[in-house]
Amino acid sequence: MTRKYRARTDTVFFLIMGGLSACFLILIVLLIAADFLYTSTADIWAALCKPEIQASFTLTLLSCSAASIMSIWIATPLGYLLSRFQFPGRAMVDVLVDIPIVLPPLVLGLSLLILFHMPFGSWQLERTLRDSLGISVTYQWPAVVLAQFSVACAFAVRTMRVTFDQIDPRAENVARTLGCTRAQAFVQVVLPQAWRGMIAALTIAWARSLGEFGPIMVFAGTTRMRTEVLSTSVFLELSVGQLDAAVAVSLLMVAMATVVLLLLRMLGTGVHA
Repeated sequence: MTRKYRARTDTVFFLIMGGLSACFLILIVLLIAADFLYTSTADIWAALCKPEIQASFTLTLLSCSAASIMSIWIATPLGYLLSRFQFPGRAMVDVLVDIPIVLPPLVLGLSLLILFHMPFGSWQLERTLRDSLGISVTYQWPAVVLAQFSVACAFAVRTMRVTFDQIDPRAENVARTLGCTRAQAFVQVVLPQAWRGMIAALTIAWARSLGEFGPIMVFAGTTRMRTEVLSTSVFLELSVGQLDAAVAVSLLMVAMATVVLLLLRMLGTGVHA
């Protein structure tokens, strides 16, 4: 095979691969451009100045942050156990972690609603929380956080598992031979090496929480100034015919997601899911 023929076939190969890849990239660019061209800066500013949207923005920041922090607390130990140990039922645990990822969002929201209101004899979770702690979950802001956490945590677990898979266990084993307990080796040896992955998991969980809609709509509702987040704001604005406001909120979410993704790239986590 001559060098000239090989160069020609390589060129054809890259043209085909690049052309197919460009189809998807162009679609994304066109989608974002369509949003920008549909509205104006004045319309965007008017929509973002609405008290409902501002309250939605605030709740979104708070709920996404709470859900992502909760996710990293669960994802770190669970990802470590799945990465390092073989134990009975490990395959089932692995499957259970993936269920929130593959489950239809509305089904997840419905399942949460049933869980909190299903009577187990004389005991009911929602009533127990309300009577003993004075906390109402369903159709209140805690439901927003829980709905976001239920999905975001699964992505965080996957990220942390990959992180621990990429950390050589030899340093941890050496620390144990030198007298460290497993807990000490985990805290002093493993966690310092996993900090980039933890930030990646936190960021991914935050971004996934931002885009959550189905479980929130079913479990928390879409009450303005109470359980409304940006994803449900788009739905509410569309339902009353305010397309300009819906587009403005959509662009705000695109901007927030872009910032999160750029932050993740700038960190150079090296985590490959």
